[in-house]
Amino acid sequence: MDKRTNEEWIADLRAGGERQAQALEDLRAIILRGLPYAIAGRLAPNSPESEALVEEVAQETLMRVLEYLDTFEGRSQFTTWAHKIAVRAALTELRRVRWREVPLPEMEMNEEGDASYRELPDHQPSPEDQIDRKDMMRRVNRLIMEELTEKQRKALMATMEGFPLEEAAQRLGMNRNALYKLMHDARLRLKKRLEKEGLTPQQVLSVFEQVGK
Repeated sequence: MDKRTNEEWIADLRAGGERQAQALEDLRAIILRGLPYAIAGRLAPNSPESEALVEEVAQETLMRVLEYLDTFEGRSQFTTWAHKIAVRAALTELRRVRWREVPLPEMEMNEEGDASYRELPDHQPSPEDQIDRKDMMRRVNRLIMEELTEKQRKALMATMEGFPLEEAAQRLGMNRNALYKLMHDARLRLKKRLEKEGLTPQQVLSVFEQVGK
């Protein structure tokens, strides 16, 4: 029954029993029908990868719809609202899949005592700028190694490398909120140490802003 009104969808999904089960099955069919085309720019609609993703996302969407049912404000068709939830979930999963095979970056000390990771790109800076940048990097790297825990360093490097927060949190064995707390604590520790070293966050940011350009 695709032609339910918004009120009928809400009532049926709240009803429980067979009435709710039928509404969920109808909603699932709508999602399975529309979602492949919503993500067609990323996955071919009839590919095995698309079919597997759509099946997984459809089930997740039904759970989210039930969880957030009270937040539906009726500003659009109920099925449009549910479809948007499905699309967001699918795009999140696609981003997660893309990063799934990428290892979390590590930060290690080399023989000269410098912490090393991806080199900063060279945009033909002057010799003086190169020296200043490398000196700042050595100082910041050492502070990171000395002040942060291994998990905090991994979280920091993951965010610098562009890992989605959900994927970084999963790799580190925590939820998104715990990752936020971990990063917040790391930033506070670094800020206090920077102040002791006579550095400002703006000076450090000027170095890291060039990573990945």
